[in-house]
Amino acid sequence: MIPFDYERATDAETAVAAVTGNRRAAYLAGGTNLVDHMKLGIAAPEVLVDITALPLGDVEELPDGGLRLGAGALNSEVAAHPLVRRRYPVLSQALLTGASGQLRNLATVGGNLLQRTRCVYFQDVTTPCNKRSPGEGCSALDGYTRYHAVLGASPHCVAVHPSDMAVALAALDAVVRVRTADGERAIPVAELHRLPGEHPERDTVLEHGELITAVDLPPLRSARRSRYAKARDRASFAFALVSVAAVLDISGGVVRDVRVAFGGLAHKPWRATAAERALRGARATSEAFHAAAEAELADARPLRDNAFKITLARSMFVSVLRELAREESP
Repeated sequence: MIPFDYERATDAETAVAAVTGNRRAAYLAGGTNLVDHMKLGIAAPEVLVDITALPLGDVEELPDGGLRLGAGALNSEVAAHPLVRRRYPVLSQALLTGASGQLRNLATVGGNLLQRTRCVYFQDVTTPCNKRSPGEGCSALDGYTRYHAVLGASPHCVAVHPSDMAVALAALDAVVRVRTADGERAIPVAELHRLPGEHPERDTVLEHGELITAVDLPPLRSARRSRYAKARDRASFAFALVSVAAVLDISGGVVRDVRVAFGGLAHKPWRATAAERALRGARATSEAFHAAAEAELADARPLRDNAFKITLARSMFVSVLRELAREESP
């Protein structure tokens, strides 16, 4: 690991100013991803601005009935919070499938959103990678592609986003609160992460120095009936091959509202908008769920080793919605 300077921020304004004014400065919170990358030689900040002393660790109710998750709230605390478990079980379930208990006790909401891909070629600095070094090329294209993208990839990058939490937040229409050098702005979670395009080195739409301060969950009564399912290669401490976050609202056997997002399929949490359009107003039947999954995955393009992801995603989509539909039945 290279030498670096360390600063401990006491308020958000000075933290943002410190990082914005230095292209080689970075925020440090839980550090569960950044410190690994510094050890591997992927990241080499010359200044770390520690934000753990900022008052960003609370989970609080909003006047409209929603919840605000402080960016510094620990993953384990959010997963166990009574209001999260009761009102947004999909989020609690997603967090508990991520990482290990030790990591969840250190990782934060903001850091979880900003963790980088676990593509093996990105993490191996001896191999070319456009995400790590733009213009080098993509080793994954002719390499081992079991874990890579089947939706939204580009000739420059086929990596997938690793967060479970972000998939649940995308399905919930959560909104990210951001502190900038000029004030504040809000970004829907579904719009925070980017598809790779010609610039896979950019994971999100955030500009350098912008600081995530909170994530707002909308008052969504239907989210009390929600589910997160994750397929992975071992029972714990493994990233998703495919994951599904779903919220389903049925009345009289008809889908009034449905929200679904996939993980493990793309460079970002993949909101299943085509499937949602197909299902709203339709009878909540297995046939309708199958047809909606087909509509969403029609543009999926597998690589050499990961065609199974399309079949798996279709099956998980149908299975999760069937479970939620059964809960709706008397």
